[in-house]
Amino acid sequence: MDEEERYKRAKERVGELRGFYQHLIAYVVVNIMLVIINLVTNPDTLWFYWVTVFWGIGVILHAISVYGKLGKNWEDKKIKELMEKDKRK
Repeated sequence: MDEEERYKRAKERVGELRGFYQHLIAYVVVNIMLVIINLVTNPDTLWFYWVTVFWGIGVILHAISVYGKLGKNWEDKKIKELMEKDKRK
């Protein structure tokens, strides 16, 4: 794999990470606003839970698509990464 191809892959990966973090920030901010709106307008009926739960499922699925499952492959990559860090010390 040449330098340009590695750069393209890295740039794509950074874009994926950025998209996930933007999604996560939007989730937190909007849900805080919904909790406040719900508690101010109708504290007897707590409807914000539905949005939080179902949107949360979407955030979890987005995280899995970006970071992948934490399986054996992840463990091997993490071990290799930590060994490389240790070698540089």
